[in-house]
Amino acid sequence: MVSYNCASFVNRLFGCLLAQTEQDFELVLVDNASADAAEIAMPDDSRFTLIRLDRNLGFAAANNLGARGARTEWIVTLNPDAFPDPDWLARLYEAARRHPEAAMFGSTQLFEHDPGLLDGAGDLYSVFGVARRIGYRTRAVPPYRSGEVFSPCAAAAMYRRDAFEAAQGFDKDFFCYCEDVDLGFRIRLAGGMALQVGEAVVHHVSSGVSSQYGTFALYHGIRNQIWTLVKNVPSALLPLALCGHAAALAVMFALRWRGEEARAAGRGIRDALRGLGGVLAKRRKVQRARRASLGAVARVLTWNPLAVLRRG
Repeated sequence: MVSYNCASFVNRLFGCLLAQTEQDFELVLVDNASADAAEIAMPDDSRFTLIRLDRNLGFAAANNLGARGARTEWIVTLNPDAFPDPDWLARLYEAARRHPEAAMFGSTQLFEHDPGLLDGAGDLYSVFGVARRIGYRTRAVPPYRSGEVFSPCAAAAMYRRDAFEAAQGFDKDFFCYCEDVDLGFRIRLAGGMALQVGEAVVHHVSSGVSSQYGTFALYHGIRNQIWTLVKNVPSALLPLALCGHAAALAVMFALRWRGEEARAAGRGIRDALRGLGGVLAKRRKVQRARRASLGAVARVLTWNPLAVLRRG
């Protein structure tokens, strides 16, 4: 778990974890030099470890630091504003036992302020180079969807440790946003699959931390989606993904982004292009390590543009 200026969320989450029906876990909390770090009330429990950083490394690098040296079979990521039901961890473990073929598992995310709305049920990735959270802001009606997804949302996800480590974890250059789609894509290319566990439920404030920083999320999301595309999409699909992504950006500039949002999106595109040299070097490594066939990759992409718009 990674925290940044959210001690009240973290302290509430400790209670949720101590109330889990499955107690066979260890927690590593990495605090990214929070101004309110002194307010974090660590439980008197040897399973709970706090790592205090002297600067903000971002979500990706801090998660990698927290996972370093793990000897467990599974690594679970949980946002400090994602409050799990008591059986959440048990449901993930149960799914892992039923599906040894899977390398990643995702949780049902309900909005904390309105549990009747989905905050997400896993992530899709379209052949047009666009990632979306499935079901975002649609009605949440039990039983919640279970089954294969492109990748889990790292707000509440579980990764097989050997797959996480083989992929070298999250890309620290992303800092935050879309780093989970990038990781999921790389695990997919290595032959791993992702399953959504409908019964594993968390109540997510959603941007409970980043929303206080204006267009921060938009900038990083724009930049990192471009990097995800360039790093991971197989060469045969790359022209379609690049053209589709460019068209999606053009539509957003024309119909939605104005003022500071448009400027933030522009900075995201600019910095994505500036960083392409390093991203292309990573692409060569990722594609050389690919084990999944082109057909296997194409099968888990979303091809219907209407499904992308509807977050289907």
